[in-house]
Amino acid sequence: MIGKILILDDEESIRFTLSRFLRAAGHAVVTTASCSEALSKISGEGFDVVFVDIFLEDGTGIDILREIKARGLGCPVIMITGDPGIETVTEAIHLGAFDYIPKPVKQEALLNAARLALSYKAANDEKERYRSNLEAIFRSVREAILSVNNESVLIEFNEAASEMCGFSQTDIGNPVSLLPRTTDNRFETILAEALTSGQPREEDRVECSAANGVRKVVSARIYPLLNTQGQSTGVVMMLRDDTHVSNLEMKLREYGQFHRIIGKSEPMQKVYALIKTLAGVQTTVLITGESGTGKELVAEALHMAGDLSDKPLVKVNCSALPESLLESELFGHVKGAFTGAIKDSEGRFQKANGGTIFFDEIGDLSPMVQLKLLRVLEEREFERVGSSATVKANVRVIAATNKNLLEQVSQGILREDLYYRLKVVEIKLPPLRTRTGDIPLLVDHFCERFNAKFKKNIKSVSSDVFQAFLRYSWPGNVRELEHTMEHAFVLCNKSVITYDDLPTDFMKLAGVRRSRPEAQSDDAGVVLAALNNTDWNKAKAARLLGIDRVTLYRKIKRYGLVREASDAKLLRQ
Repeated sequence: MIGKILILDDEESIRFTLSRFLRAAGHAVVTTASCSEALSKISGEGFDVVFVDIFLEDGTGIDILREIKARGLGCPVIMITGDPGIETVTEAIHLGAFDYIPKPVKQEALLNAARLALSYKAANDEKERYRSNLEAIFRSVREAILSVNNESVLIEFNEAASEMCGFSQTDIGNPVSLLPRTTDNRFETILAEALTSGQPREEDRVECSAANGVRKVVSARIYPLLNTQGQSTGVVMMLRDDTHVSNLEMKLREYGQFHRIIGKSEPMQKVYALIKTLAGVQTTVLITGESGTGKELVAEALHMAGDLSDKPLVKVNCSALPESLLESELFGHVKGAFTGAIKDSEGRFQKANGGTIFFDEIGDLSPMVQLKLLRVLEEREFERVGSSATVKANVRVIAATNKNLLEQVSQGILREDLYYRLKVVEIKLPPLRTRTGDIPLLVDHFCERFNAKFKKNIKSVSSDVFQAFLRYSWPGNVRELEHTMEHAFVLCNKSVITYDDLPTDFMKLAGVRRSRPEAQSDDAGVVLAALNNTDWNKAKAARLLGIDRVTLYRKIKRYGLVREASDAKLLRQ
């Protein structure tokens, strides 16, 4: 191991001899005869090892040793002495000298001391880098982290714990007493249990008050701290603020909506849960589903629900851009890269820097662009067209398709390695025909939107139309329903949309016969279906049936319709 070494000795012959031995071994050597000059060199240059004589004309090696330690320098100091008395050696070792060697200095002893000192410094430097990295990670983690010894005394905490619990430096060394407050002291209880048992403890979604009194929903994880003998010396406790997720779930239960996605059916609840799980995880996501199921809305929800919501979301429709332009659009180009490239241009990857890039219809990429995209996913870097300079791609990639990508792989259309890089996690969107329970919510949503757009006051659709919507297979999914509703709004001049307002093609495909709303609403089963499909919201059910609420109440009474638990049963009198 080679190092940079300083020799301080007021005898020129010793400096010359030591320097010659060390240089012959490959070390870089600087020599000096005075304490003042040595201190100047130590300040301006970084030395790996310092050899210093204890007795000097303008001071002592002990003074140099004290100054090196006072400045916090990590270079080992080796004392050289012609009179290795017990008191002198003891003082040097006490002050932190690495070693001492007696005069006359033998070459083997000198080189061995240098080798050991350099090994010690390298190990200490590595340990310091490791400690600095750990501290940086500890500070940067968003979860509150605190460590507690077996006596429940606070040892350390990060900034997030200070914000959530109100810890300050004066709390270190004292029993923990500032955990988020709950009615049953839940966090104190599981901390005590973990310290007693030495086993991990977990607690999810606990309602509590933070240090500033704000209501929060917090999840806790507690793990034992073990020494080299495997004995527990305390625990580390992590507290995660799940208030945001909890509020989203509350809104979801109340409104049947997540971001701009409408639906409260079980298939959509699974989609919402997966979106929330992936929102804060910077991994590639593949969204699959039939055309019109809302893949772009899911991509927006993934972006907006996570930590990147304030960063750019850049969309790329792979089927809408010609192959000749797609590479330049994605990666940018430099001036003169091709005919018409009159200036440098940023690609969409650069525009999405720090945020999300969304590839719609990913199955339409050309083989050349597939290869370049694969490199971005694997190495997180790319080159602009016409340039050899590498650009870092600090973006999250979300892709969507309505095609069978595995089939495209088998046909050689899509690269297999790209397929598996894209499909790290897949979100499959259900078709509308498998979640018809969401149709009432969607109809209400489109009514609200198109009333505002066309400045109308249409309440809903007739019961005939509603039944047709429930029976129709919707090959175009939510987008087809949206277009059907928009067409109806353009034509409708009444307060309720009827068959006359629907597209002719829909009338043929739906395959249902028209009947009067009054006749339909005279059927108890139809009335019950309207109530169940609107979660027994009387106003919405009346609008679906094309009758007023007073009439609906009379029919509920006449048919003996009741709602028991989550189900409504038809009781005929």
